[in-house]
Amino acid sequence: MDIDLPYILFWVVTACGLIWLVDVLAFRKKRRARDPEAADPAVVEYAQSFFPVLMFVLLLRSFLAEPYQIPSESMVPTLLVGDFILVNKYTYGLRLPVFGTKILDVDDPARGDVMVFVPPHDPRYFIKRVIGVPGDRVVYENKALYINGERLQYELVGEDDALCNRGRVCEYTETIDGKTHSILKHRGRERTRSWEIPPGKYLMMGDNRDRSEDSRSWGLASEENIVGKAVAVWLHKEPGLAMPNFSRNRWLD
Repeated sequence: MDIDLPYILFWVVTACGLIWLVDVLAFRKKRRARDPEAADPAVVEYAQSFFPVLMFVLLLRSFLAEPYQIPSESMVPTLLVGDFILVNKYTYGLRLPVFGTKILDVDDPARGDVMVFVPPHDPRYFIKRVIGVPGDRVVYENKALYINGERLQYELVGEDDALCNRGRVCEYTETIDGKTHSILKHRGRERTRSWEIPPGKYLMMGDNRDRSEDSRSWGLASEENIVGKAVAVWLHKEPGLAMPNFSRNRWLD
């Protein structure tokens, strides 16, 4: 997600609006006085035509919903590379486009949510699962999570899976606050980590636990950098020349 489309869209809308406004305030009356039949300059006509359409798209993407494509394997098996997801921009409150200032509180991220946000080390959008919320104490020990002293529930998926039995990667279900989702864990050990989650911060992890760059490496996500909640997969496209398909369409818990 290297192209910041909302940023580009915001400034294109601003430019169209300014061109239209300046023409109305400074030039149109004089132009019509000289020649009542005079056509508007092409740049003004384009600005008038594009402004309402682009403004509608900007408002829709900024305040209601926005599509994104999954670029990495960090959320496998929940989300695959090539999944197109729909992100609800309203769930966690309304924010001004580009600037990110919150103008209306709605709800806070909850444990288990799949959230899109901007991490502290990278200007691009990331998508991970919310593990810890403000006030939590989270411990990650022997590849199991403990939240406020309670171990999350884990269940091995398919005990006869050949890859798992050979000591490679195993699929589990993980239950957090009554929400169950699938995760991948590779065999082996990882050093114990612990976090005290301060106000306005969130601990984020990928479902592909050993193939995810997340809060374990770059720290906690900030409330002011939240983009929205991922709510659905609406399209999937395999890398390369494959045609898009709807085989993975579903709501996300």
